[in-house]
Amino acid sequence: MQAFTTLKGLVAPVDRVNVDTDAIIPKQFLKRIERTGFGQFLFYEWRFDEEGGNIDSFSLNQPRYQGSTVLISRANFGCGSSREHAPWAILDYGFRVVIAPSFADIFYNNCFKNGILPIKLSEEQVEELFQRTEANEGYQLNVDLENKTITDDQGLHIDFDLDEHRRQFLLQGLDDIGLTLQHEDAIDAYEKKHNDRLFA
Repeated sequence: MQAFTTLKGLVAPVDRVNVDTDAIIPKQFLKRIERTGFGQFLFYEWRFDEEGGNIDSFSLNQPRYQGSTVLISRANFGCGSSREHAPWAILDYGFRVVIAPSFADIFYNNCFKNGILPIKLSEEQVEELFQRTEANEGYQLNVDLENKTITDDQGLHIDFDLDEHRRQFLLQGLDDIGLTLQHEDAIDAYEKKHNDRLFA
C-alpha cells in the first residue's frame, strides 16, 4: 500500500449529504475480480445518463475539476452497504483524501486499509472549503498527515484529529497484512516452537 505523508491536490466537490456506497460504485459493477479499474464507474449514475453521455452539471464532469485528488462532501459520506469496492473506486479515480463532517464507520475504516485519508471536519469548516472551491478555479489544498494540518495558499489553516494508530497505518503504508508481517520473526519463532512440540 502506498504511504501517505503530504499531498498538495486539486479539490473537487460533491455537494450532497448521505452519499451511499451504491452511489459511489453501483452494484452492477461489483462483478470485477480485480481491485483496480473501478474508478471509471465512480458515481456512475450521477456522471452519466442512460445513453452513457456525460451529465455536465455533475462536478466531476466539469473541466475545472479534472485531475482532482481531494474530494469534499457532506455528512454521512459512505453510508449504505459495506462494500469495500467504494474506497477502491475512489482511489482508482485518483482521490487520496476525502473530507466530510462525518463518515459511515465501515467506509471510514476501509479507507485506511486502502491508502485513503478520510478527514472529519466541522460542518462550518467543510462549508468554508466548499465556498473556497467554488470561488477559486483550480483551488488546491495542502494536506499534511505528519502535522495533521490542512492549508491552502490563501492563509487557510485547519488542524484535524486522527487516531494515532490509523495515522501510523497511512504514514508507513501498512494494511492489515503489512502490519502483521512486521512481526514475521516472532511469528516464525512461535511456529517453530509449536512444531517442535508437536513432533518431539
